[in-house]
Amino acid sequence: MAHVYLAAAHRSSGKTTLSIGLTRELKQRGLRVQPFKKGPDYIDPLWLSQAAGRSCLNLDFHTTPRVEIRDAFARTCADADLCVIEGNVGLFDSVDLLGANSNAELAKLLDAPVVLVLDVRGMARGIAPLLLGYKAFDPALQIAGVILNKTGGSRHESNLRRVVEYYTDIPVIGCVARGGELSISERHLGLMPSNETQTAEATIERIRRAVADQIDLARFQEIAAGAPMRRPGPLPEPSRPPSAESPVRIGVAQDEAFGFYYPDDLAALERAGGELIPFSPVRDPVVPEVDGLFIGGGFPEFRMRELEDNASMRASVADFIASGGPAYAECGGLMYLARNLSWGDQRRRMCGVLDADVAMHERPQGRGYMLLRETEAFPWRGLTPARVEIAAHEFHHSAVVAPNPDWTYGYDVIRGTGIDGRHDGVVHQNLLASYAHLRGVGGVAWPQRFVERIRALI
Repeated sequence: MAHVYLAAAHRSSGKTTLSIGLTRELKQRGLRVQPFKKGPDYIDPLWLSQAAGRSCLNLDFHTTPRVEIRDAFARTCADADLCVIEGNVGLFDSVDLLGANSNAELAKLLDAPVVLVLDVRGMARGIAPLLLGYKAFDPALQIAGVILNKTGGSRHESNLRRVVEYYTDIPVIGCVARGGELSISERHLGLMPSNETQTAEATIERIRRAVADQIDLARFQEIAAGAPMRRPGPLPEPSRPPSAESPVRIGVAQDEAFGFYYPDDLAALERAGGELIPFSPVRDPVVPEVDGLFIGGGFPEFRMRELEDNASMRASVADFIASGGPAYAECGGLMYLARNLSWGDQRRRMCGVLDADVAMHERPQGRGYMLLRETEAFPWRGLTPARVEIAAHEFHHSAVVAPNPDWTYGYDVIRGTGIDGRHDGVVHQNLLASYAHLRGVGGVAWPQRFVERIRALI
């Protein structure tokens, strides 16, 4: 199956907007385009999913063994015509000295040719040693093309093309002029999520037109078509077969405030016996008739007035949990369950399930990969063996103000911040609320365990 890896020399080079534009333009040409994103990320995949019309899958070395990454990639590509993998940070960037978790290693694992996106502002002849160095640094990596992004005009573009063609054998498959066509509004943690803006389609269309006019799509497809593809392995067997009983109904908060969900985890909830019922804490009056609640991450701080104004929903959520209803909340969900949410001079009432306030801060309060260890209080122990260490991630500008010293926690934090630097996952009645974002990969069968917990309580 045709596939190609979009990487960059460094972050903020424009690979996300180019990936969005390429994905939508190829889809508009009649191709089934499957997007992927390296690393833990919710925002870029939301845009890529909307551009492609199919869910973007995250590929992350921290949470997922290599063989599982390769098999999941092959399975997901099986019904697509072309797959676009968007990298993160720089092509060779990694905290590991040998680059074990880099974009380059993922591209090699997937046998993916790399199209390198370069931010060429201020560059001239110096682009040649940069490209030659990238090729020489890892000869096993196939750098199959380069897109010169943010060129300063026709003279600048012509000079760069002349230099690259004279000194290297890397084809220039596009030159994209500097301008507002490829911009998306940003905020803390990255781009504005597509689920929050009414103009997402118009933004994608604007980016698509710019990409279609300035990138050689035929050459891009030719590069992708030259990539080999392995056959996928079977889907991993669940640690316990799904129950033959009727599905449990799980309310999933999905709207402008809450949209951070991994599609493969939602699919795993369904395979485990969950029927997912979307609802909006912003607009719906009450929680739907469900057996359990999943309130994921997002940006509730940008909808805090609407969330406060919807008093009936806040009361309904609080009543569901107070009556023993099983619930799981991640990050933004935790914020929504607090007493109050503060940001600057604003202070808004939330659900009041957790007896503490949450405040937004200018700088990140927790960001990056986590390692967790389940405590004896972890509520989803069931028949699934507990993990000694759970790989997760967090990114939040909020923090709990004065966590209650009597709180019971489901996790000890080995690496990361969590709620207080040592603990995460408040256990309150049948609620687990944490800053950690889990993924149901690498043996962390949280979707199945959550469904089992719900079934045990109804």
